Amino acid sequence: MAYRKRATTRSLLVALMAALLAAVWGCQSTYYAAMEKVGVPKRDILVDRVESARDSQKQAQEQFASALDRFDQVLGFEGGELEEKYNALQAELDASEAKAEAVRERVDLVEDVAEALLDEWEDELSEYTDRTLRARSKARLAETRKRYAQLMTAMRAAEKRMDPVLATFNDQVLYLKHNLNARAVASLKGELSEVETDVRALLRAMDKSIREADVFLAAMERQEARE
Repeated sequence: MAYRKRATTRSLLVALMAALLAAVWGCQSTYYAAMEKVGVPKRDILVDRVESARDSQKQAQEQFASALDRFDQVLGFEGGELEEKYNALQAELDASEAKAEAVRERVDLVEDVAEALLDEWEDELSEYTDRTLRARSKARLAETRKRYAQLMTAMRAAEKRMDPVLATFNDQVLYLKHNLNARAVASLKGELSEVETDVRALLRAMDKSIREADVFLAAMERQEARE
C-alpha cells in the first residue's frame, strides 16, 4: 500500500514537472496533455485564463487612467525640474507598456486553449453512438463557440485600443526628452485633450471586454452545473 502511494506521488510529480516544462518551453499541446493527466481538463484551464485575462485588463485600466492623470498633473504643473517631469512620464509609459504586454499575452493564452478545447470537442462528436447525446453536445458546442467569439472580439478590440494610446504617450515622452524646456511642456499641454479622448475610448472598450469575460465565465459555470 505504501509503495502504491509513493508510486502515485511520483507519477503526479512527473506529470506536474512535465506541465511546468511545457509551460516554460511554450509547447501548449504538451502542457494540456500533462495537465489532463493530473485531472485538470482544458475547460478548467480556459476558465482560469479568462479570469486572468479579465483581471489583467482591470489592472491595465487602472494603469492607463493613472498615466493620464500623471500626464495631466506633470504637464499642468508650473515650475519644477524639467528632467523630473520627463522621468515621471517615462515611468508611467514603462508601466503602461508592461500592463499592455501582460494583457496581450493573457488574451493569446485564452485564444490558444479555447481553440484547442473547441477543436477537440468538435472531433469527439463523431465518437458518440447515442444520437440524442451527440445532438445535445453539438448544441452546447455551438453555444460555447458563439460566446467565445463574442468574448474574443471584445478582448481583441480592447487590445487594439491600447496601441494608439501607447504611441501617443511615447511621442510625448520622446518629445519632452529631446526638448527639455518650458516651451516643449507648453506645446504638449495642447495635445492632452486628444490623449484623454483616446484613453476614455480605451477604458470603455476594456469595460466591455471585462463584462464579456464575466458573462462567459457565468455561462461556463451554468453549463457545468447542467452536466
